[in-house]
Amino acid sequence: MKSILRFFVKFTFGFILLSILWVLVYKWAAVPFTPLMVIRSISNKKHVAIKHQWVPLSKISKNLQLAVICSEDQKFIEHKGFDTQAIEKAITDHESGKQLRGASTISQQTAKNVFLWPQRNWIRKGLESYFTILIECFWSKERILEVYLNSIEMGDGIYGAQAASIFWFNKKPSNLTKSEASAIAAILPNPRKLIANPVSPYIRKRKKWIILQMYNYGTLVFKNK
Repeated sequence: MKSILRFFVKFTFGFILLSILWVLVYKWAAVPFTPLMVIRSISNKKHVAIKHQWVPLSKISKNLQLAVICSEDQKFIEHKGFDTQAIEKAITDHESGKQLRGASTISQQTAKNVFLWPQRNWIRKGLESYFTILIECFWSKERILEVYLNSIEMGDGIYGAQAASIFWFNKKPSNLTKSEASAIAAILPNPRKLIANPVSPYIRKRKKWIILQMYNYGTLVFKNK
């Protein structure tokens, strides 16, 4: 029992140390690829090439930054990684018989995309919460959004703002209009099946809602940590 306990303690300590170092490296370094990109590449039967190119947040339109916040996580600037109200509402809705819906914040999605695998289970969810706490502790909100916008899936084989902007609108992400940014944000719930351009009636409806949220939100201002 002592040897097992000793191994467990060493393993836990090693995992915590390595995970913190990993998070600290990505505090400054560009994320070259994500586990999802690797999984998609291996399992893709259509042989769709992965398109991904890192760009700094300063070269991503404020329109796209605001559009994804309004679409995915409107409390992103205020919360510490978890939207407790959204989680409680999701649980209440599920208990009342409604379909279980996600309540993941941008921070949680970033932790999952960069450090973990996509399948849902309790182990992954626990690790997702752990890495979410780490990035909220060691990264600024700007860095979390920067990594998110460079790693998220935005089409079949399309990852990040640079690739998505060129693929959908043939322009740099710094030049995206509100309409174009909202179209990209509108497909995020199912980016492999939904199309940002040309838009379907469903995406057009989502675009209008996102643009309205952008106007209601106002100017995107990051708080100093």
